[in-house]
Amino acid sequence: MGDDRLAKIRQRAYEIWEREGRLFGNHERHWNQAQAEIDREAALPLTAGDALPETREIASSDILTVEELAMRTGISGDEARELIDRLGSDRAAIESAARSLKARRRL
Repeated sequence: MGDDRLAKIRQRAYEIWEREGRLFGNHERHWNQAQAEIDREAALPLTAGDALPETREIASSDILTVEELAMRTGISGDEARELIDRLGSDRAAIESAARSLKARRRL
């Protein structure tokens, strides 16, 4: 396992642990969930540059699911559904909007 990938998984597992209230005893589940998320993200296009050039849309097989977006960005499922409904299949716009939503919540 590459050092960069391992660091990403470790960080994501920590974020999941924090998001779930910092309760101990679920480290294996957090690690496995983090590993799956990181691997899934690596397999999907993450920027507008990866989108189809004619439409800026992502091929239907790569469209985010509500659950993936909510888990990866830390927003609620309802917020994720609203973003996907509003922004369609422009993955770059959806990702950006989700990050902005989470950042505003921190302020």
